[in-house]
Amino acid sequence: MLDIIKAKDRHLTDFGWLQTYWLFSFSNYFDPHNIQFGALRVFNDDVVQSGNGFPTHSHEEMEIITIVLTGEMTHEDSMGNKTVIKAGDVQRMSAGTGLTHSEFNLAENPVHFYQIWIFPDESDLKPTYDQKTFSPAQWKNRLFPVASGQSIPDTVTFYTDATIYRCDLDEGQSVVFDATTGRRIFIYLTNGEISVDGQKMEPKDQARIDTEKPLSIRASTNADF
Repeated sequence: MLDIIKAKDRHLTDFGWLQTYWLFSFSNYFDPHNIQFGALRVFNDDVVQSGNGFPTHSHEEMEIITIVLTGEMTHEDSMGNKTVIKAGDVQRMSAGTGLTHSEFNLAENPVHFYQIWIFPDESDLKPTYDQKTFSPAQWKNRLFPVASGQSIPDTVTFYTDATIYRCDLDEGQSVVFDATTGRRIFIYLTNGEISVDGQKMEPKDQARIDTEKPLSIRASTNADF
């Protein structure tokens, strides 16, 4: 099964200081047919304006991954971490038994980032934190793992049998993902155009895939996903 959901079908909420697309049910957006995809519970495409952010709030029993595309976000949490997450950075919080944190854009320009929530494979974990900086050259014309619970070296670690990849394909280039039996695949296209097993995707489209065969992804234009 390969289901492509068009960009226009995402749920948009515009708070003025925050423009956010919720790809799954979140906050006051509820669709009983769009709660999660496998262990993937939340994928929010957020832009926060300068001088704004999320005041201190709590989480528990969730792996929370933040990927910054442009700009920067200042993070502070109850574990004692105070960091700045910049473009190219990937941050992970394992909320476990519970934590609190805040995130503010203290820079002059808007910050664009993805927030991803994944259910952990274990409950009652101790809250922990991880963050790494990557270079766009690392995911040029290849699938590059940035966060994983599959013991892949030099990634941001989390506690689910899953991996998050980034990829920036030049026009005409392709990659193949060799899916294992029963594994679910989620693709979100940041920009450009790609074909996934021959099916076209345009900017901000998403694909939800169940397959046991190698998956072919080809760029029709320069594309980042």
